[in-house]
Amino acid sequence: MNQSCRLSENTKRYLERFYCILEEMITGMTGAEQTESISYDFIVQMIPHHQAAIEMSRNLLCYTTNLPLERLAEGIIQEQTESIAQMQAVLSCCSQVCNCEQEQCLYRRRAEQILETMFSQMECAEECNCINHNFIREMIPHHRGAIRMSENALRFEICPELVPILDAIITSQCQGVREMERLLRCC
Repeated sequence: MNQSCRLSENTKRYLERFYCILEEMITGMTGAEQTESISYDFIVQMIPHHQAAIEMSRNLLCYTTNLPLERLAEGIIQEQTESIAQMQAVLSCCSQVCNCEQEQCLYRRRAEQILETMFSQMECAEECNCINHNFIREMIPHHRGAIRMSENALRFEICPELVPILDAIITSQCQGVREMERLLRCC
């Protein structure tokens, strides 16, 4: 008997929406315009990444009654909505900071590895009838991807206005991973 036959209708609906969100994120991130600016390239890939986290959180909120997880999802929605607005506000000036061809190549090579790992881990996240567990198993690699993408960008000369945004992403996503790992053990 295959796993999908044992999943409840709610879980199937939740997962169906998750896979749509994931596909939209992958398309948005891999289809993002690449330029001579690592700062610009980071922003145009991180915006669809953050939008996916917002939609994943909204999807969870349709099903969960777990208060700590509801608060976590609401926090993700708020933080990542604010982060998108911050990135959009600096996009124009950040696009002016250009990087040499070697830096672009090194940045992109590492970014591709990060994205491939994140996409694979999210696609292959263990599925069960507990939507809360499914969300956590999907969101942890998503957050880790944002952390690694931010750390990768910080290795190069980037727009000064982008640096505090990346620092905030790293800090909040690390806290989020720790909280989700704790919740996974507890619920």
